[in-house]
Amino acid sequence: MIQLEKKARRPVNSNSLLLYITIGLFALMYAAGCMIYDSKGFSRLQTFLNILISNSGLICVACGMTCVMLTGGIDISVGSLIAMDCMFLAVGVEKWGMSAPLLIVLVMAMGVAFGLVQGFCVGYLDIQPFIVTMAGMFFARGMTAVIDTQQVSITSSQFMVDLANAKINMPFQIGAYMNSKGKLMVPYVRVSVLIALAVLVIIFLVLRYTRFGRSLYAVGGNQQSAALMGLNVKKTRMKAYVLSSVLCSIGGLCYCLNTMCGTTTQALGLEMDAISSAVIGGTLLTGGVGNVIGSFFGVLINGTISSLVKTNGKLISSWSNVVSAILLCFFIVLQAVFARMKKKNTL
Repeated sequence: MIQLEKKARRPVNSNSLLLYITIGLFALMYAAGCMIYDSKGFSRLQTFLNILISNSGLICVACGMTCVMLTGGIDISVGSLIAMDCMFLAVGVEKWGMSAPLLIVLVMAMGVAFGLVQGFCVGYLDIQPFIVTMAGMFFARGMTAVIDTQQVSITSSQFMVDLANAKINMPFQIGAYMNSKGKLMVPYVRVSVLIALAVLVIIFLVLRYTRFGRSLYAVGGNQQSAALMGLNVKKTRMKAYVLSSVLCSIGGLCYCLNTMCGTTTQALGLEMDAISSAVIGGTLLTGGVGNVIGSFFGVLINGTISSLVKTNGKLISSWSNVVSAILLCFFIVLQAVFARMKKKNTL
């Protein structure tokens, strides 16, 4: 009983406070949108589910980016890898006549191979992550054009079409409403959302309850201390990049299911969206602090901003980038303030 009281009295640390601020900001933004654009249907459950659907790929990528950033690294190749995955899937189905399930397996294998190369260069050769992943970005974007330079739409694969069009309705018709024609509309999600949420839960459990997850935090906190504790720092860093690339390939599948095509310009700037989502979610750029729940809410914040701009109808889409940049700067400054306060033992 005394131990429970001590836990209850334990003060909230700066890391938890960052997460609470992120969750509170999302709730405030979404509530404001529901009040302002209620007449345009923003308060409907389907609007929130649409944010999840359109950002399902980004959720997977942000989870992988969080794991890499926990080690103090970064991965700017994720957007190009997604473009390569989508083009490979589209061309493989439409022009090479390969089966979709086989292509999906090959895409996952590509993610493992891509991550192994980058992880080996970062972990064992000790090359700067930015340089390594920049090379990976150029390679993957170039290979996308090598596969095909034109937009290729997926239409002939019934497996992919059925998977992309599948709807999972909300149980008990939660959030259902009547449209203007008097038809009952039941909110739904796509398969890509279920995949993204499964990834989120699995990575959360891995980071919280496994030795590998604790190793990522330890390596990001202090590599020398981690090595003294007996951790294989090089291997841990390499595994982080392998995991990031695999999750990116899963995100590429989700992205492909949403777009049903492959183009050379696909997912441009997605790496910046993933990094900003992780930072807004409380992941430190220096490593050692962060979690995927915060990154998930970071994705929701960016998605809500885009949805609010679209719902308004009078603002150009660039405003969503402006607001996201302001929030990113705000959270970076906030992290710096908390870090300085922590050094002074005021938290």
